[in-house]
Amino acid sequence: MKDVKAATAKLTIEGRSIDLPILRPTLGPDVIDIRSLYKEAGVFTLDPGFGSTASCESAITFVDGDAGQLLHRGYPIEELAEKSTFLEVAHALLYGDLPDRAQLIEFEDRVTRHTMIHEQMHNFFCGFRRDAHPMATLVGVVGAMSAFYHDSTDITDPWQREVASIRMIAKLPTIAAMAYKYSIGQPMIYPKNDLPYASNFLNMCFAVPAEEYRIDPIFAKAMDRIFILHADHEQNASSSTVRLASSSGANPFGCIAAGIACLWGPAHGGANQACLETLREIGTKDRIPEFIKRAKDKNDPFRLMGFGHRVYKSHDPRATVMKESAHEIFELLGTKSNPILEVATELERIALEDDYFIERNLYPNVDFYSGIILDAMGFPTSMFTPIFAIARTVGWVSQWREMISDPHQKIARPRQLYTGAAARDYVDMGNRKS
Repeated sequence: MKDVKAATAKLTIEGRSIDLPILRPTLGPDVIDIRSLYKEAGVFTLDPGFGSTASCESAITFVDGDAGQLLHRGYPIEELAEKSTFLEVAHALLYGDLPDRAQLIEFEDRVTRHTMIHEQMHNFFCGFRRDAHPMATLVGVVGAMSAFYHDSTDITDPWQREVASIRMIAKLPTIAAMAYKYSIGQPMIYPKNDLPYASNFLNMCFAVPAEEYRIDPIFAKAMDRIFILHADHEQNASSSTVRLASSSGANPFGCIAAGIACLWGPAHGGANQACLETLREIGTKDRIPEFIKRAKDKNDPFRLMGFGHRVYKSHDPRATVMKESAHEIFELLGTKSNPILEVATELERIALEDDYFIERNLYPNVDFYSGIILDAMGFPTSMFTPIFAIARTVGWVSQWREMISDPHQKIARPRQLYTGAAARDYVDMGNRKS
């Protein structure tokens, strides 16, 4: 922070005034510190959804929705996605800075050497129904990691925290790929140490023992970008869930499993799936005007998914980068051979030229592009959120590490505005009225 106590805010309650410190961050709006409010004034604040409340102090990621800015450790997301690999970004999120060449080689080697999972964990997959959703499998298997890796569950030991961090970043792609293979009835493919992170994941998902799988470099580049662009996004619902769970001292694997469960919610991690389903509902280019008309009709419940963003009010900087990968995929596959790509291309053109969309900042967002890219690669919609979870694991782990090392952290215990019955007398069974 620039200045811990830049000024004070005066709160007056029934004639009594209380001074509250105003804290100034490096970037973003000033923050009124209300930690002593209940002690001094005997009142709470109410903020459902925490839209006006900072739950922690963090130095990892900054989002400015009005300016369309996303920074990881101060680095603009556009530059990271253009010039870096996912593991470079992961290093920056974990340790604060982009690595030099020697640091990157050492970090990549550590991650690569941890990509395999304990052989006995394979038995967990057999316990799920054959049609289990990959996210259900992911939540269960990641939570079970604490039963296999006892040497990295002591959160008071810095080295165990480090080992747990690397293990989760390395093993999530393996677990997600195995969940996918199990769901489609194919043999599970082991990781290969000679492949980069994104390519290794694609190989585990699409290779089969009967023949060699050729990894298209355009697909590998697009997957790496998807991982980068979803790596962290400030104090979103799943990151806050990880922090909430970790505040109790829970083991790291349980905390990340909690984050995965939260991400599974359709309001959080399922947006790209909803976008793809919208494109499929439209079906063909000639039906686009019909759905555009419905989207503009206030009385029609239809929503054109994949446009605009709750946080970004001018543009989504991640979408700008993702758009490049999408068009590389379009060029590679040809939109004529894929009706979804054809509809997406035309819908994108209309949205960028139509005054209705321009005036309301309804631009194609990152979910619009990531959904069609993953679909073009051959992933079913059930794998969209697990892929999101792979990317976001590095953000969750970074948030978890930061919280554990914060001397001011304490167990989370939100207050409430109670609206139930006041204290009343107990009534014996024979005297109760129905």
